[in-house]
Formats: sequence, structure tokens, C-alpha cells
Amino acid sequence: MNRRTLTTISVVVLFIVALCMSIAGQKVSAQNATAPSGAVYNPYPPGILPPDLNPEIERVLREIRVVEKRALTRWRALTPPTLTGQPPILKGTGTEAIETLGELMQYDHNISPNRNVACASCHMPYVAFSGPIPSVNLTMIAYPGTVHFRAGKRTAQRYTYSPFFPVLQFNEEQSLFFGGNFWDSRATGYLLRSPDAHQAQGPPVDTQEMGFPDTACITFRLSQAKYRPLFEEVFGKGSFDIHFPADTEQICHTPGGAATLGGSTTPVRLSPADRTRSNQVYDHWAQSLSAYEQSVQVSAFSSKFDAYLKDSVNNPLTADELAGYNLFRGKGNCNSCHLDGRSTAPAPTAPTSEDTGKAASVTPLFTCFGSANEGLPLNPRDAIYYQNTPDQFGFTANPDGFAFRDLGLGTFLRSGPGTWPNPNASWIPQAPMVDGQMQVSSARNVAMTPAQCPTTEAPGPYFQKEFFHNGYIKSLKQLVHFYNTRDKKGYSYPVTSGHCPPGTTERVDCWPEPEVKNNLDMTTGDLGLTDKEEDQIVAFLQTLTDGYTRPYPNKDDVYTGRCMVGGTAATQGNAFLIPTPPLPPCASDVCDVPPLPTKPIP
Repeated sequence: MNRRTLTTISVVVLFIVALCMSIAGQKVSAQNATAPSGAVYNPYPPGILPPDLNPEIERVLREIRVVEKRALTRWRALTPPTLTGQPPILKGTGTEAIETLGELMQYDHNISPNRNVACASCHMPYVAFSGPIPSVNLTMIAYPGTVHFRAGKRTAQRYTYSPFFPVLQFNEEQSLFFGGNFWDSRATGYLLRSPDAHQAQGPPVDTQEMGFPDTACITFRLSQAKYRPLFEEVFGKGSFDIHFPADTEQICHTPGGAATLGGSTTPVRLSPADRTRSNQVYDHWAQSLSAYEQSVQVSAFSSKFDAYLKDSVNNPLTADELAGYNLFRGKGNCNSCHLDGRSTAPAPTAPTSEDTGKAASVTPLFTCFGSANEGLPLNPRDAIYYQNTPDQFGFTANPDGFAFRDLGLGTFLRSGPGTWPNPNASWIPQAPMVDGQMQVSSARNVAMTPAQCPTTEAPGPYFQKEFFHNGYIKSLKQLVHFYNTRDKKGYSYPVTSGHCPPGTTERVDCWPEPEVKNNLDMTTGDLGLTDKEEDQIVAFLQTLTDGYTRPYPNKDDVYTGRCMVGGTAATQGNAFLIPTPPLPPCASDVCDVPPLPTKPIP
């Protein structure tokens, strides 16, 4: 072992020891926290909140201001569009105007009661608009919101390519749901006919995120925004002709769920006409953000794989990347859900099949738009399990504690806890068939990281991300290995996370039991891939990162945090595994709501 290797190992060991000692010795304190609304809510045992949480939140806010300043400069340099034609069209720069408006909204930290959280707080460009804090990705999984330290229940999904998901629909012939946004597809797009726009209406009034108590608060804050003139240029001068009551600022400084609101979701007392106008503004907020997310600034189709699709002779994949691609659409069976415009060949069910045709799509999205239960174990690090006591505002995010089970799409169809109301009663009978299912995200940009941390994989230097809905997986190597060996003989154990038998290593040769055993996806789990073949699939996934054919905006010159080094991708994050406590039965408001699951969920 050479001196460089020893030094690298020493650095990572010292980092882990220091972090673990800091976590074990103290909680994040009120003294160190930035909490404009008063006392800090900290129901968490030592080790759930990372010790660097406050400085990391501040670091991201500083980065947000950098990108916001760039967006303001872009707007001010924009030639105003000309409203003309029938129907009226913003001729010339109308597209850029609405995309720029959405970008300004993305980085506006005033769209939260305490003016301390923007959409970008959980979705920064250098990680494909997903979670930007490595220590959060290692520890608490869900990101903190405007109230410190309320937090959500799932990982922050990537924005990239989300606007291409269709309106949620049940395909009766296939007996499958397709479309929607969010992990549980609750942003159906039923009204705006855009799931991505519908999704953008969630976080600003989510109690665990940006946390406004009323959608009118977003309208109110937009009426005060620097970029109000751009909004009015795009959507009309009378957009904010609304009479807001004198107590609007006070109400909008109060986070959602506060006992003082008396359970009202419309505490800003507007006239019916003003409420309608405010709702229209909120729809335009959503449409603008979706326009930005669909723009080439976010969903760019500029990866190495895109160059390869255009001209494979002049833009070849490396030998490992090409082998990984062939495994991705063959033996690995990845292409059966993460569609690339080709058939799955050779398929596990047809081992001698071959696809020799040209790609059917030159802009493949690497998703089927469906949902699946991949059998992830319950992750006891998820912050939601500990928020079962009232915070300083009298709000309790998860009264069920560890009795909560994340049934994903199934809970949404039943309008259960932690999700939205289901707008389509005809879908309800399908709930037992989709319990445990989560959205099949696009595989595009799954490997995106800032330039100075050029990979997601240890030993790095790497940026620590989190994968799947509950962040249980910590590297792409682990992700592929999970698909490959979840059901392999001698790898699957009837234990919860943190309790693998002696002599085994969790996430290597021990997979704990699924949180939800119903409706498991059995197209993967025992693929027979070798260790090298797993690595080759990872190499291929890295070709799906935008920014290869042209620079990706704000990816490589915004991140000011640190990279991690040392260890291996196979055991990445294992130092932060904690034992799952004894689990109570599944809560009645989750598992006893008709139609009941096909088999009991413990």
C-alpha cells in the first residue's frame, strides 16, 4: 500500500470519526441554528441531524444568491417581447421571458414564511436539481424546510426531464398507471394538464418545505418581487390587482400547520374575485417554473450518450461504457423500465434475442413513466419517523412515528397521510395493486455532480448523493448491485436495516427485507451480473450526464462545498447505518384504509 493510499484512507477515517463523534456528542443546537421563527424543533435522537447542517444551509443560500444574480442580469438584458397576433403571442423573446421568469422563481428565497428557503434549497443545478448537501444525503435523508428543523419524508427528486412526464392515467389494458410527478405521482396534472406544473404548486405550501399556510401568500410575495415587471409582461399588467387584507404579511410569516391558523388552508381573507385572481397567479407560478425546467438550461439533452446517438463513429463510447450500455438494454434488464428507444435484448426472458435496429428515439428519456416497488428496506435515518411530537407551532408532521409505512402510489390513491387528495375516484379500487410503488425516474443525470467532485462514487473525490425515494442507497455501484443481488440466494435476510447477521456486510452481501413486500417488481433481483459488469453499467449511467456537448449552466462554478474522499463505492455510507428500532404495526390511517392491501403490511 503506497503513501498516497494511506493518506487517503486516513483522511476519510478522520472525517467519519470526527462526524460521528460530533453527532454522538450533541444535537444541532438552537444556539447554532438560524431560526427566524424562534425556538428550534429538534425531536431527533443524536446522529440524525448532521452537525454541519446550519453552515451547509447557509452555504446553499449563498450559492442561490449567486445564481439568482445571474438570472436577474439575464432578465435585464432581455429584449422585451412584442405582444401581437391572434391569438396573442409574445413574439421574439416570449419563450425566453417565461423561462427566465421561472428561473427567478426557482432561486427566490422570499417564497417561504421566514424568507430562508427557495425551491433551489433542495434542488441545485450542480446535482441535476436534486439535494445539494452531502451530509443531509448521508444522515437525515429529507431536507429541512422553513421551520428549523421540520423535514420532509423522501429524497429530493431531480427536476431534469420531469416536464416530459404525461398527465397521470390508468391504462386499463395494461392495468398500470403512467405519468404524474413526485415519487408517489400525486402531482397528476389533472387541472393544469401538466404534472410538472402541478408539482411546482406543492412545496410552497408543504408544511415540511417552504411552508406557506395559503397559496395566496405566494401571490402576495410575488407582488413584492424584484421581477414583478417580468411577471406582468408575460401574464398581464392586472395580474396583481388584488386587495390583500392588512394582516396578510403576519399570516404569511406563519408556517403552515400552526395551531393559530385553526386548520384553515385559506387564512388570507380574500374576496371571491380576488381569490380567483390569486389562484390564477399561482397557476402562472407553476407554469413558469415548468417552462424553466423544460428549457435547455435544465433538460438539455447534451450528454455523451446524446452525442453518441447522433454520431457513434465520431462520438464513440469507451469499451466499458459500450459494454455497460449493452448490459443496460440486455442482461441487466434496466431498459425494461428506463426506456432508451431500443428493445431489451437479449432479455432475461429471451436470452438469444438481438436488437440490431436503429434507435427508435433520438431523445430517449430513460423512463417508462410508470411506477414500481423495488423492495427497498425501511430507512431508519429518514427524518419523518421522528417528527411525532408537536413543534413550537403546535404542529405534528407524523403522529404515526415508526408505525408509518410509505405505500407510495397506494397511499395517494387512498388520499392517505403525507400525500394529496386523489382527484379521480375511479382510481381508488386499484390502490392494493400499487401499494409500495414509486415513480420510475428518468435515469438521465443520475450521475451529475459538480466539476470539483467529478463522481458519485468513492474513493472519489466524490459528491455524496442519495438514491431511491428513501435514500437508502448511497452510490450507483450499490444501486446496480441491489438490482443484481436483492433476491440472490444467501443475500436476502428477514431483518431490518442495521441488523444484518455477523459475517455479512449490509448493502454488499446482506439486503434487509422490503419495507413493503406487496407488489414487488420481480424483473430484477437476481440478474447474474459479475462485479465488473456492475461497474460497466455504472460507467454507462455516467454517460447520461448533461454538459458533455455544451456547458451546463451553473453546474461547475457554483458549488462551494467540499468533496469526500476514501472508502469504496460498495460500502459507501455504511459508517452511517443505524439499527432500525423495533417496529410497531403499520398505522391504521395507512394500512386499514379501504380498499385494504392484498396482504397485511406489518
